[in-house]
Amino acid sequence: MTAQREWYEKDYYKVLGVPPEATAKEITKAYRQLARKLHPDQNPGDAVSEERFKEVSAAYEVLGDVTKRAEYDEVRRIGPMGGGGFSYSTSDGSGDFTDLLGQMFGRSAGGRRGGATMRGAGPRRGGDLSTTLTLDFEDAVKGITTSLHLTSEASCSTCKGSGSRPGTSPATCSRCGGRGVVDDNQGVFSFSSPCVSCQGRGSIVENPCATCRGTGTEIRAREVQARIPAGVADGQTIRLKGRGAPGRNGGPAGDLLVELKVAPHSRFGRSGNDLTVKVPVSYPDLVLGAEIPVPTLGGDSVRLRLAPGTSSGSRHRVRNKGITTTTRSSGTVTGDLIVTVEVDIPKNPSEEVRQAVEQLAQVFDPSRQARAADTRVADGRADSQADGQGTE
Repeated sequence: MTAQREWYEKDYYKVLGVPPEATAKEITKAYRQLARKLHPDQNPGDAVSEERFKEVSAAYEVLGDVTKRAEYDEVRRIGPMGGGGFSYSTSDGSGDFTDLLGQMFGRSAGGRRGGATMRGAGPRRGGDLSTTLTLDFEDAVKGITTSLHLTSEASCSTCKGSGSRPGTSPATCSRCGGRGVVDDNQGVFSFSSPCVSCQGRGSIVENPCATCRGTGTEIRAREVQARIPAGVADGQTIRLKGRGAPGRNGGPAGDLLVELKVAPHSRFGRSGNDLTVKVPVSYPDLVLGAEIPVPTLGGDSVRLRLAPGTSSGSRHRVRNKGITTTTRSSGTVTGDLIVTVEVDIPKNPSEEVRQAVEQLAQVFDPSRQARAADTRVADGRADSQADGQGTE
């Protein structure tokens, strides 16, 4: 665990204006808003905004990293000395407090006896960024290479992240000797804390870059090429390695998390890896059986045989005409096409169709025609009685 003394003193959640239970997405959103507002380029000569920008960046560097955030929360929970006085014993009963410090804070024993040192300013991974991408249904099924347009923190395009004016280099911090930390002697113990001269970086930018003002990063628009694999689903998030915020002190960049939104298709639906489609058929096809064409997402069609007496609303499966996905655990898997057949009832039947249906109805119900005639006679009598009452 890479704990720093400032973790005990600074509430990074308060710095970003989010609650401790905030999601990673909410933390990233809050950081972006503050970074745009406080960036030195937006507030030239404003020392307060610049200092606040550094504070916000430091907070996001911890809370924007899943591992560091967990360590930060734990350190804040137990306090600098585990919540007060306590006893500690090793497996051999020696109770070496140096061992305890090493276990708590990831420090190694060093310096004089009983001392503990903090890890110096080494390479640090950049934070993860998130964005949203909307895809057409067919692009999500087949996969696509596309461009993502972001406005985010990125390595300075002028100094390439060094923070120094082109042609110059950062100088080693004379106070910490490039370690990024300084010793703080407290009785029998020696703790290390970030160097205030170089802010824990181990180096000092004596000739700041005019673009990033020595930070090594800038907020700018950038384009990221992304390969979206075939078969992605609505709401799925994919991770693009190394496309997030730039690292510090030569550390690797963070990742870019892309949340996918898939637009619905006008005809096809999706259930897992299966495609779904509804196909209208005539009543005779359901009764007598038939072979009907069924569309596929690729544009061609397949033939589906319906048995005599098929019910409207019944589902039929066409093998291997669904969505193909590839995962590490299952390999390549292709779903099926699920076809729902529905009887097609004409809204404005022709006279020929009407007569044919009447004949069919007579076959199913021979008394239908007689009942219909009785109904017409009864309606005529009712109309006559109504007319007679109206002549008084």
